[in-house]
Formats: sequence, C-alpha cells, structure tokens
Amino acid sequence: MYILAINNGNSIYCILFVRRDNHGTSFQQHHEIWLRKKIKAEIRDLENSRPGKIKNLADARALGDLSENAEYSSAKRDLRHLESRLRFLRKQLQYAQVYTPSNNDTVEIGKTVTFEFMDDHSTETYEIVGTPEVDIDHNKISIASPIGSALLNHHSGDVVTVSAPQLTYKIKIISITV
Repeated sequence: MYILAINNGNSIYCILFVRRDNHGTSFQQHHEIWLRKKIKAEIRDLENSRPGKIKNLADARALGDLSENAEYSSAKRDLRHLESRLRFLRKQLQYAQVYTPSNNDTVEIGKTVTFEFMDDHSTETYEIVGTPEVDIDHNKISIASPIGSALLNHHSGDVVTVSAPQLTYKIKIISITV
C-alpha cells in the first residue's frame, strides 16, 4: 500500500491510499503523478475563478454602505475561502511525499487493525487513515479519532485505553496488517 501524505513538521495528513500490487515503483509513481495533477488542476480552476471573485467584491463594494452590505460580506467571504483553499493546495504540493507503511507489528497510518472491545468482547477491523480519507462505511477511521489515536504506535496484544468524549473504555489489539 502506498500513501501520499503531507508532513508539515508537526502532523501528517494523508491524501490518498493506493493498494500495492505487482506494478511496483511505476505504480506508485503513476498515482503520485495522478494526484499531483489533480491538485494542480484544482489550483488552476481556483486561479481562473479568482478574477471573477475579485470583480464581484469590487461590484459589491460599489453598492455603498459596507456595514449593511450583504453582497459585500458574501463576496469577501468567498474570496477569503478561495485564497485559503489555494494556500492549502499549494502546501500539499510543496510537502507531499509518498509514504509506504512499514511491514512490522506497529499500528500506523495505512495499516488495518483488528481489535476486541474488552467490555463485551466484540471485534472490529478498521483501516487507520488520515482525516480526509475517513469513511466509516468502509471501515476507515482517522488517526485523529479517539480509537485511531489510542491505537497509534501500539502492537498486537496491547490493551489500550480509548478516551472518547462521553466515556473511556479499553480495547485489545488482535492483529495488524499492511
């Protein structure tokens, strides 16, 4: 499995998971290039829409009193949102690197973990992913979730305490796979 991740020095944000197959490095490079093209296309689209947003802001400003001008507030908010998204995407391009999870017995991003709830002995299996990839319907939980953060850096057989907003409970790690 390959993961294109953003590491800003403090946190790792996962962008894309790609299952490893017989294509090896070229498969990895193909998906990295695909994702970079996708990000660049979104940047280009946002940059192309920027002049229109600036014109909308100027037109709204020309309407008069800015303190009660909903069009101005809306246009200003839209332009700020566009600029924020552009900064985010440019940082993704700047810091993105391919991350291959290690083939060991440690829970990390990109691994699938089976665990047992110690209170009722039911088991669950989840893939640990970055926040943008969360899909609970497909058993993908974030490293930032209560369970994901509790499991991180632990090993098979470990019993960890999960601190959720309303309760605290224990789970035992049964297996960890790449």
